[in-house]
Amino acid sequence: MNEKNKDLLIYLLEGILKVKIKEVEYLNLEQNVDNIYVKRKHFDLNLKTDVGRIQVEVNASDLGYVRPRNMSYLCGIYSHHVLKGQNYNQDTKIIQINFSYHLKDREALRIYYVQDKTSKKYVENFIIYEINMEKYMSFWYTRDVQAIEKNKEIIMLDLGLEELKTLSKKDRMVAKYMEEIKRVNEDPDFYEFISAEEDNRKIENSIREEMIEKGLKEGLERGLKQGLEQGLAQGLEQGLEQGIEQGKEKAKKEIEKIVLSMLEEGLDINTISKYTKLEKKFIENCQKQGK
Repeated sequence: MNEKNKDLLIYLLEGILKVKIKEVEYLNLEQNVDNIYVKRKHFDLNLKTDVGRIQVEVNASDLGYVRPRNMSYLCGIYSHHVLKGQNYNQDTKIIQINFSYHLKDREALRIYYVQDKTSKKYVENFIIYEINMEKYMSFWYTRDVQAIEKNKEIIMLDLGLEELKTLSKKDRMVAKYMEEIKRVNEDPDFYEFISAEEDNRKIENSIREEMIEKGLKEGLERGLKQGLEQGLAQGLEQGLEQGIEQGKEKAKKEIEKIVLSMLEEGLDINTISKYTKLEKKFIENCQKQGK
């Protein structure tokens, strides 16, 4: 999304939209809203193509709230574009592109319109492209040469540098994309794009997941191992019961250690409880033991 990589962007969009792009304009205009509590939204791209002008809004997530949220933005964008014109027409296509994961859909690419049950469109210029990234990546993992060649501009988005080397041997644009990825990953300024709030949220989520996974996994593994060993000598049932109890105790101790580490890092009890789902009383007891 910058001027020197415009050729990469055109390469990607032409592969998805199947049109010839003549010009790309980056739009940094914020959509005006009457409610100050509504998040402002940037228009992303305006394209001049062989089928007319296309305005593109790009998103990249598929959590439960995403589709209603995206729809609200798209409707706002559509309204803003139509109302600011001199007349009501459908000359400009408003398109959103979603690079999505964890879809149950078996389709690699699904295109949505506003239409009735007979597929008659209410308007012609309101379109959503949903790209099933895992489906496209299945072409890569199964070494489907024809599918890879046909869809390489999308597949390259999910490849590591080593994998990109293989793909870039046959395509100059993929090679440039690989070099840009390498440059960005080595650029310390790149990390400034993430906000402090988002960084803290990710850290807290990571600590919580690591705490649960490490404590329960190690505790249960050791407990079950000991239980099985003792079960061979004393009876499987008795050994398993003891192993499970030891596993729970080990998991509890591991969790207590991680909670203490979080407290030492300056996180308060309410924050720890919020993101770990642990009871405040348990955290307070950990704090007392640490003292």
